[in-house]
Amino acid sequence: MTPTPPPVPVLTADADAITRASEVLAAGGLVVMPTETVYGLGADASSESAVARMYEAKGRPADHPVIVHVLRAADLDAWAVEIPDYARALAERFWPGPLTLVLPRRPGVGEVAAGGAPTIALRSPSHPVARALIDAFGSGVAAPSANRFGRVSPTTAQHALDELGDVLTEHDLVLNGGDCAIGVESTILDCTGPEPVVLRPGGVTTNDVAEVVATASARPSDLDLATRAPGTLAAHYAPAARVLLAEPIEADAVINAAPPGEVGLIASADYMPTTERFVHRLVAPGTSEEYAQDLYSALRRADDLGLVAVVAVLPPDEGIGHAVRDRLLRAATGSAG
Repeated sequence: MTPTPPPVPVLTADADAITRASEVLAAGGLVVMPTETVYGLGADASSESAVARMYEAKGRPADHPVIVHVLRAADLDAWAVEIPDYARALAERFWPGPLTLVLPRRPGVGEVAAGGAPTIALRSPSHPVARALIDAFGSGVAAPSANRFGRVSPTTAQHALDELGDVLTEHDLVLNGGDCAIGVESTILDCTGPEPVVLRPGGVTTNDVAEVVATASARPSDLDLATRAPGTLAAHYAPAARVLLAEPIEADAVINAAPPGEVGLIASADYMPTTERFVHRLVAPGTSEEYAQDLYSALRRADDLGLVAVVAVLPPDEGIGHAVRDRLLRAATGSAG
């Protein structure tokens, strides 16, 4: 029997598809769009009803902000006020790219996308499809990851369909722009104080930020991070399988101690388990960059295989490896129950 296609149109992201996607956004619909980090579920950031439907589709709490995607650093002033000079310098240096800036929100704009907070999260993506869509639409696109809230983020259009195909309609659209190049979400910086604070690590590293702002820190701010910035909950990015973390020296012991049943392994190519227990090798990245690119696909494959647990051997805590470790820690917390 031929599988029933999803009701939502799925289009290869060419010029005609991007024009159609901008029309869908203008009509209040939702558009799954590729970015260099993960696929996002886009809505008109200025439309309360469109953003509210986006929240409903994801099952996302209404007080948890989403990122508004803009085209260029000059767009900061349309959404934010009291923008520090260092924030403008960071946008000029790293936009377009995987960096999100949390800034004081301009009154009267983006309140629903901001989860009702007095701040707003802004990013300029580098993916050519995302940029073409924002340009064609002519305004900010609110776009959290295109998955159910708390679940593993999608890095392909099919992942997004697997997550949201049953809630998207013929009035929405999926733009297929291929696999995401980075594979983990953007770095988020709190730029509401005298110096930037890293709320979530990502493709722009702390060392990268320090090249522009020497006083950047990673300490938590005084406000409730869970309601101020996307992706900062302790439990997030979790598959159904239980995620068990291990440094390389302890990986064999963690494999042996995993729950009864079939177990998966995520580890760099130079790690070979010596335990007699069989494991499904889900991915064997050669670098931390490859680890980031493959992480979410590997976690999804674990669920496809019905594995009870995944042992993830942590990459070095440097560069984008720091972001990978952050996502794995949140995935392990989210799957612990």
